[in-house]
Amino acid sequence: MTIVSAALLLFLVMDPFGNIPLFMTALGNVDRSRHTRIIVRELLIALGVLAAFLFTGQHILRLLQISGPALTAAGGTVLLLIAIRMVFPQAGGLGEEVTPGEPFVVPLAIPYVAGPSAMAAVLLIINREPGRWPEWLAALSLAWLVSGLIICMSGPLVRLLGKKVLIAMERLMGMLLVAVSIQMLMTGIAQFLGER
Repeated sequence: MTIVSAALLLFLVMDPFGNIPLFMTALGNVDRSRHTRIIVRELLIALGVLAAFLFTGQHILRLLQISGPALTAAGGTVLLLIAIRMVFPQAGGLGEEVTPGEPFVVPLAIPYVAGPSAMAAVLLIINREPGRWPEWLAALSLAWLVSGLIICMSGPLVRLLGKKVLIAMERLMGMLLVAVSIQMLMTGIAQFLGER
């Protein structure tokens, strides 16, 4: 896996286009002049959480005695479920979650940006080649930066592209993530069978 492919995987999992309506709904009761500051703060918190997973992931896996093939297959399964929700969203899902007052950590940083699928993807990436952690940190930072820019420009993007185009882009990202998750699931099963 290269830095670019790892960054692309993390970008797909972070799903910035799918997060735009979620962020706009969660910030609906907050003064518009504070939106950018809140979004940047929440994105930084999300980056901190994902970076912590990057550096502690190996220890967590060792403590829980989870093998590499099991993690790969489980990560593929989780990503598949997330991808299916991106392609076939449920009515009345996360988009209707509104917090009274100004949101802090939940739900913007966690789980919208640093959700279970992003954490699982980070664990999968670091588990493959732990010695390349500077590259994985760079990939995480790149995916986070691009996702953050898209989310920060949510207002202009909605006006420019319209909701239908954003929905289509999220569906396309979901389809790509389906293929990635199936490949991960198959790799995990193949690795497990190879160890037998």
